[in-house]
Amino acid sequence: RRVNDHAIMIGRRPRRLVQFRPMCALTETVTPAPLLLLAFVATIANATGDPLGRHHSPATQITPDNVTQLQPAWTHRNGDMAAAEGAPSSVSAQSTPILLPQAAGGHLVYCTPFNRVIALDPQTGRERWTYDPKVRRTSERPYRCRGVAYSPVPQVESAGACQHRLYTVTGDRRLIALDARDGRPCEQFGDRGTVTLAEHDRYGLEEVGSSSPPAVANGVVVVGSSVIDFAYAEAPRGVIAAYDAITGEPRWTFDPLQGATGTGAANAWAPLAVDDERDLVFVPTGAPSPDYYGVLRGGRNGHANSVVALRRATGEVAWAFQLVHHDLWDYDTPAQPVLFDWRGKGGERVPALAQVSKQGFVFVLDRRDGKPLFPVQERAVPGSTIPGEQAWPTQPFPAQPLQLLSTRIKPDDAWGLTFWDRGRCHAAIAALRNEGIFTPLAEQPTLLFPGSLGGANWGGGAYSPQTQRLIVNVNAAPFVAQLIRGTAAGTKQDHPVAGQKTMHVTMQGTPYTLAVGPLLSP
Repeated sequence: RRVNDHAIMIGRRPRRLVQFRPMCALTETVTPAPLLLLAFVATIANATGDPLGRHHSPATQITPDNVTQLQPAWTHRNGDMAAAEGAPSSVSAQSTPILLPQAAGGHLVYCTPFNRVIALDPQTGRERWTYDPKVRRTSERPYRCRGVAYSPVPQVESAGACQHRLYTVTGDRRLIALDARDGRPCEQFGDRGTVTLAEHDRYGLEEVGSSSPPAVANGVVVVGSSVIDFAYAEAPRGVIAAYDAITGEPRWTFDPLQGATGTGAANAWAPLAVDDERDLVFVPTGAPSPDYYGVLRGGRNGHANSVVALRRATGEVAWAFQLVHHDLWDYDTPAQPVLFDWRGKGGERVPALAQVSKQGFVFVLDRRDGKPLFPVQERAVPGSTIPGEQAWPTQPFPAQPLQLLSTRIKPDDAWGLTFWDRGRCHAAIAALRNEGIFTPLAEQPTLLFPGSLGGANWGGGAYSPQTQRLIVNVNAAPFVAQLIRGTAAGTKQDHPVAGQKTMHVTMQGTPYTLAVGPLLSP
């Protein structure tokens, strides 16, 4: 999932990349396979390349001339997929491995869907050690772990345990510190290596979890969360929390919805980015609850759907930039911000931040103050037909080159394998409420494009400092959504799975249930 300067994807097998014409004839769901690790992973001890979120590898041994000659050196299977109970969609192998420096053991380390941390010999694939936090395996919610965080701790004696640490957050909300050399819990951190986060006892796996690794910066570990933001009107709050990297003592918390009522979530489930020089932590926040109905949460909804820069030492807001006002489409900020040096017209170097979005936009901001470095326009968007809904009258659109895909689908864009197929797709699109990307949901079937899968999603962008190119994997799958009065059987799913035409989202505490599914041909 990283890119080097030859634009070669390395690491685990990437998802199949499909470029869609606007159509209703195809959606693609990739069935997770057992995690396969190949022994040409770059020597980077960060799951996203570096704390700047660049997904960039400095390795130069793999080139266009020799990439076709690569052969698998070894395969490691952790067994979590085979051990999973329940629907296959509930377990996903999504971890990016990291290669530790020799002082930390030189292991290749990754986490499994059930949050086991495994250290491998990078040359042979042999297991060196395994740590199992024994996460309960009975939840209907998805199990996934996208990586662990590594950090040396200079304050610890060189001969002592846990001078080199791995930090992981489990799906049941425990922050764990391990000695990177042998996988043993760090006894001086929290309760013998574990800090039980506040949501562990207050909520179950079905409401609050974790998928992304924490961010470690200057002696502080910062943790986001994954909150169920579509099942309830007032979901758990998406609090960002910071802890002392040595002792696990709480440092500070930040609630993106501070002062707001009748809502919850606005959590950061994607990885955070860190600017050590400016002592800033950049937080990509998600939608407020419930995703598709905003009558109970009027206004812009605080710092939801934003990039928020926090002071590392205190959690104070340095600046914030909102990508969606009063979200009604589940347009979470889905990926880690990418930090890089932007070159102005006069050649000056400006510390910048690029944030990809589910809308298929890229926002480029000055990371010192959050001001756009490329123009952003507030454009008028359609109003809502739902009683009491005050949809925000404008939404931010970046300059045209930073829009990754067309966000309009017309009936004449329909595609099909046959004349009959195209005709049915043409009619299906024509029958939908469809006024562009920010068309609020209604009691009539409404087109969602991009839908809640994006545009961009959690893979984010890969930035090459040498070429100054940002490479982004883009989804383009249209969905149909409809608000239906009354309640229906709920679901614990994030999105419709393969073969499922319609998923019902309960939004308990509102007058509506949401029916949503992919736009398909007959």
